[in-house]
Amino acid sequence: MKKDQVHISYRPLRTPRAAAIAGILYALLSMTIIIIFQVSIPPDSYTGTNWLDEQAGNITLALGLFPFAGIAFIWFMGVVRDRLGHLEDQFFSTLFFGSGLLYLAMTFATAAVAGGIISIYAFDPEMISAGGLYLFGRAMIYKFNSVFALRMAAMFMIALGTIWVRTRLMPRWLALSTYLIALGLLIGISIFPWTSLLFPGWVFVISLYILVLNYRYKHKDGITLEN
Repeated sequence: MKKDQVHISYRPLRTPRAAAIAGILYALLSMTIIIIFQVSIPPDSYTGTNWLDEQAGNITLALGLFPFAGIAFIWFMGVVRDRLGHLEDQFFSTLFFGSGLLYLAMTFATAAVAGGIISIYAFDPEMISAGGLYLFGRAMIYKFNSVFALRMAAMFMIALGTIWVRTRLMPRWLALSTYLIALGLLIGISIFPWTSLLFPGWVFVISLYILVLNYRYKHKDGITLEN
């Protein structure tokens, strides 16, 4: 073959139809993390560190799941954007991406602070309570998670709900229920801590719906389509 005769065969890169499973994986991991935290951390955890003697292992397990949940959430964002396709709007996409990435960054910051507390406590239990270090870290965890991260999750949902209402890519009932769940996150977390389960639960439903749509399209009229 001559040097100037180069045959290039390529195939467009496409999103795997099963990629929506990432959202389901994120939801399951996130729910597991939240449940472990809620069960392991006592309501009066601000008053002392004795509970860490029994619960440090459970907290460490939950912290180890954080990176995998974060990776799955990024995949979920990619799946949602792929579904938008040419209907994507720069303004609402900025809100969608910005709030999603801020939510993820703040949850990682929460995990980092919690991991730091566990590490220092394992090294020297007295050091963590000296100088208010424990109280500072505990307050920072609460602020990162309950005040900022979940508000960004609500913003993420509101942006997507607006996109879905305008583009009609999702059923209207699903888009409108997204607004209601986002409202619950905005005001409910201060009243009931288990409200944080609403966001991964919503991601689970959305991912399952997209997954079902993908497989219906793939096997439409009894014909299997290639990815």
